[in-house]
Amino acid sequence: MTDLSSPGRRRWLKSAGAVLLLSVSKVGLAAQNIVAIRIWPSSTYSRLTLESGTSLRYKQFALSNPQRIVVDIKNINLNHVLRNVGNLVRSDDPYIKNARVGQFDRDTVRLVIELKQNVTPKVFTLEPVAGIRHRLVLDLYPASNRSSNHQDDPLLALLEEYNKGDLESSQPAEAALPGKAGRDRPIVIMLDPGHGGEDSGAVGKNKTREKDIVLKIARRLKTLIDKEPNMRAWMTRNEDVFIPLKVRVAKARKQRADLFVSIHADAFTSRAARGSSVFALSTSGATSTAARYLAQTQNESDLIGGVSRSGDRYLDHTMFDMVQSLTINDSLKFGREVLSRLGKVNHLHKKTVDQAGFAVLKAPDIPSILVETAFISNLDEERKLRTTRFQHQVADSILAGIKAYFANGAPLAPRK
Repeated sequence: MTDLSSPGRRRWLKSAGAVLLLSVSKVGLAAQNIVAIRIWPSSTYSRLTLESGTSLRYKQFALSNPQRIVVDIKNINLNHVLRNVGNLVRSDDPYIKNARVGQFDRDTVRLVIELKQNVTPKVFTLEPVAGIRHRLVLDLYPASNRSSNHQDDPLLALLEEYNKGDLESSQPAEAALPGKAGRDRPIVIMLDPGHGGEDSGAVGKNKTREKDIVLKIARRLKTLIDKEPNMRAWMTRNEDVFIPLKVRVAKARKQRADLFVSIHADAFTSRAARGSSVFALSTSGATSTAARYLAQTQNESDLIGGVSRSGDRYLDHTMFDMVQSLTINDSLKFGREVLSRLGKVNHLHKKTVDQAGFAVLKAPDIPSILVETAFISNLDEERKLRTTRFQHQVADSILAGIKAYFANGAPLAPRK
């Protein structure tokens, strides 16, 4: 086995030149090219994605001293995209120290990932979706250990359970219902900035990415909520990382959240569409064509972000099939409070709370809404979304709606 980590091998890779060209020239005519490589580092896990015009065949294994993950990819050319992989590794990546490639034999390109710590790798392929071609995905999770970080933030533990197919069995038998916040704990609000990582969400004409805008709004809202003496906010993600829809719901239930707020800035087929909207779950069809369209695009997030379907016996099932009608009614009440306040800072796309089968709203026992802050596909609203002023106005409006919901419907937890 050739060790690409040796100093001599590194020098050979750096001065590849004609040697690599000669090696590539021997690869069969049917070989395919990698058209894109992306690396998404985060504190939770790091992801490396290879994109190709055809499905990729691979073999993956580990080496030690130093710790490395090796992926042999069959029948591809060693092109300039692959050779650039080392330049994509960020110095602050918690898991990846460096990455390099070489033509291992005439039919195989070898990708070597040198690690900063022990990891549990998960490698899988994805079919084309939403303009993205075939993908080979390498997710690097920290080696399993129930550290204090797992206790402070359950996301990593939930991802581990999700990857093992054990997520549903880990959920609390009785999650928090509205008004159950009491003297022993504050009201818990779960904030869900949509999309993340490989899934950028909608993109405006001026390249504004939905995932970036909604993360800023959610961070601002979290700061405001945490200043309230009787409330605490959690976030399904607090960085540019892809989190499956089901894990977002599971985190809210794990934290026994009293409310769930998913924040978005979507696009529509017409750039004329504008205004803020609020959505709740429907189990009997969408209440409008727009709601049906938006639910369909949001529910595709797992396909775009990249979820492995292998070994997950729950993924292809409807999540949380039994949704209590009481929870939906409470969601509608909560949504109306938020919508009325959003109407003071932006035009409303619709003056009533719309409903559709949004997967991320399917917690059976937590009032949940999805807030479309504005249409990023509308030029005027894209400009507005980019401003700190509007982001803060949206956060203020949602907080006002949260307060009004508890003041008018559910008892507030006693102030400490």
